[in-house]
Amino acid sequence: MRLGVLDIGSNTVHLLIADVIPGGRPLATTSKRTVLRLMRYLEPDGSISEEGVAALVAAVAEAREIAAVENVAELLATATSAVRDARNGKAVIARIEEALGQELQVLGGETEARYTFLAVRRWFGWSAGQILLFDIGGGSLELASGADELPEAAASVPLGAGRMTVQFLPNDPPGMDAVEQLRAHAEKVIAPAATALGSMPKPDHIVGSSKAIRSLAKLAGSPMPSWPGNERLLLPRDALGSWIPRLAKLPASARQELPGITADRTFQIVAGAVVLHTAMKMLKADALEVSPWALREGVLLRYIESMSWTGPA
Repeated sequence: MRLGVLDIGSNTVHLLIADVIPGGRPLATTSKRTVLRLMRYLEPDGSISEEGVAALVAAVAEAREIAAVENVAELLATATSAVRDARNGKAVIARIEEALGQELQVLGGETEARYTFLAVRRWFGWSAGQILLFDIGGGSLELASGADELPEAAASVPLGAGRMTVQFLPNDPPGMDAVEQLRAHAEKVIAPAATALGSMPKPDHIVGSSKAIRSLAKLAGSPMPSWPGNERLLLPRDALGSWIPRLAKLPASARQELPGITADRTFQIVAGAVVLHTAMKMLKADALEVSPWALREGVLLRYIESMSWTGPA
């Protein structure tokens, strides 16, 4: 069976198509990303501008066409914080659903964290034990901890890389004064979640997922023992912290020349680094192992579990 997951996020509209069977590992066949950076289109009142909505609808319509050409049997369409939190969110959702021709599932922050945690658990396996998860997107930061398929504690805070760039680092380059203001804000916002997750058992694995964290790991991290098809990266907190002053002094045009920093991440990578470093420090995480699976895979895995089938007699 061929399934598609359409993830409408704060930075991109990402279509993942995979062949699946109940009980089997999803095999990705197509991945299509359209960079939007929706935070650019936020009006002063918190609504998404007409230009932003039009770009969003066009990206969704293109994804629907690709899914049809690829013979996708079921398209699982989800939206996260940018659409969820917009002042005109209901109207935007209606426009998206019209372009899709189907209902859109708008994920709450903790649900987003739980889907992502499921994907990470499946990637690392049961033997990984207690996992502490960090996931940073364009609109929010998700944190979760647990020893089972779903986390025992999960939190979502509005500290996404795109959102924080708009609010705290609008200048290019932003400079260290702005970085310190963002760091102070992040500490206040993360504090309640850090208290809750800090009371959980000591993690056996501390994991980071999302494109932003993978980009930072390629920049500041180091390879771990791995095998073909399972390349692994470790992102130490100290190495990440040492890059922040350098990133803050570089213009966006220069950042995209650095290892791992793609053109679509160059504007918001500084904010992502500051928020992630702050969260790691507050949760006493010395380093992150990077997971290639995140929200989209979690949505896919949860749907596969819900499928019913009849085995051989």
